[in-house]
This record gives sequence, structure tokens and C-alpha cells, in this order.
Amino acid sequence: MSKVWFVTGSSRGLGRSFVEAALSRGDKVAATARNTESLDELVAAYGDAVLPLALDVTDRAAVFESVTRAKEHFGRLDVIVNNAGYGLLGAVEELSERELRDQLETNLFGVVWVVQAALPHLREQGGGHIIQISSAGGLFAMPLGGGYHASKWALEGLSESLAQEVAAFGIKVTLVEPGSYATDGAAGAVHAQADPLYDGFRESFAAFATTLDSGDPAAAGRALLKIVDVDNPPLRVFFGTQGHQMIPQIYADRLKTWADWQDLSMEAHGHTPAAPAV
Repeated sequence: MSKVWFVTGSSRGLGRSFVEAALSRGDKVAATARNTESLDELVAAYGDAVLPLALDVTDRAAVFESVTRAKEHFGRLDVIVNNAGYGLLGAVEELSERELRDQLETNLFGVVWVVQAALPHLREQGGGHIIQISSAGGLFAMPLGGGYHASKWALEGLSESLAQEVAAFGIKVTLVEPGSYATDGAAGAVHAQADPLYDGFRESFAAFATTLDSGDPAAAGRALLKIVDVDNPPLRVFFGTQGHQMIPQIYADRLKTWADWQDLSMEAHGHTPAAPAV
């Protein structure tokens, strides 16, 4: 049985690959973008299977209207993909209030609006699957990414709570944590006004970026089909190699630090640390 998808940020990058993967196997997709002209090729290729919707996810009323329109058009909603987002690059000291608020409005609040708009429909039909496009950067942080990491770390916590809240309604939640992909995502990134004090970090970041093995977006699309088709999907899954290469050591370091400072933790709770064995 074909599925009906609602995908934000469908104009390019991974979002476009997710839409194309779904359509290519006969599913139906409500594809949103700020400018629906970017979806014309999809409409020409797949006709009525794709519903193009102009949407800025920071507009809560527009989000609810778009989700309702998609449900009425196709009759149901099976997969909700919160993909719309962008990167913000700059040291924490460099970020303006507007830049940080805009980052959170899109990467976090936009997701909340879509989830809130979709849940009543998913509950009514007895199930559905919410895909949250996070990032490997939702699990660790690098210099110059504080605003972006803040948005993705918030999305991780929000989605873990959400998964527990909606499981009883037959609704599944999966956080997809991509690494680097060969998309034009960097072109949409916002750069804070640079302070020369942090130029060393910029040089290191540029050098690090050249070492990344960028994945194939089409492969990510095919992988997402497998996630939405399994009966028991994971809460979290890496897309690409970087998560598996980086995160285990980062988590091991965190566990060691907590263990090293466990006595202080006990003292902070009013307990006297146990005397060392003689």
C-alpha cells in the first residue's frame, strides 16, 4: 500500500532526495518549499502524485493550513518529514540576537508547528511516522556552530519526549542524524559577522570540511524508505559514516568525565564519598 508523505524543505538537498525516493516508488507527496517553482520538475514528472505547497515553516498558521490541505487532498498522512532548516555559522560572541532567533524559529519552532498540526490527523487515523531531520551535530558540538548545534540539540530532546508521548497512539518518531552530504546546503548557510579573534577557528573549520566524505543524497532517500517501512523503526539513526566515526569516542569521553567527577557529584548531593579501600 502506497504511503502519503508531507515533506518540508523539498526544493533541494536531502529534502528533494526524500521526495524523489518516495515518488519514484509510487507514493504520494505533499512537498513544501518557500517557492513552489522549484517543484515544477516534480509536478511535470509525477503529476497528481505530488502536491506542491508554498510554505514558510516559521508561519504557524500557514503550517496548520498546509497540513490540513495535504490531508484533505490525499485523504490521509502517513509520513511527516521535518526537513526544512539551515546552518548558522559563527562564534557565540559573534551571533546577533536576530540570527539566533531566526535559526531557532526555523530549525526548532518550525518543527514544533508541523508536529502540532499533524498529530490530530495521525491520532484520528490511528498511526503515522514522524521523521525529524536532525544532524550528527545534534549529538556533539564544534566551534563556530553554537547556534546551529543549539537548534539541533533542542530538536533531539524535544523529539525524544515526543516519541514517548505519542507511542500509545500508534505514532512513531525517528531522528535521522545525517553527516556530510553532497548537497548545496552550504549555500543556504548564514554567516555571522566575523570577528578576527576567531579567524583561527574558521581556518580549522575550513580545513576540517575538506576531509569530510560527502555522501550521496539519493542513497539517503533510499535509506529513508527502509526506515518508514519497518514495523519497529529506531528512535535515532545515523545517515552516513561520520556519526559512527565520531560519536562513540565523544560519548566514551563524557562517561569517563562523569566517572572521574563522581565523588564531587555525591558531595553536591550531600553525601560523603566512600573512603578508598585499604
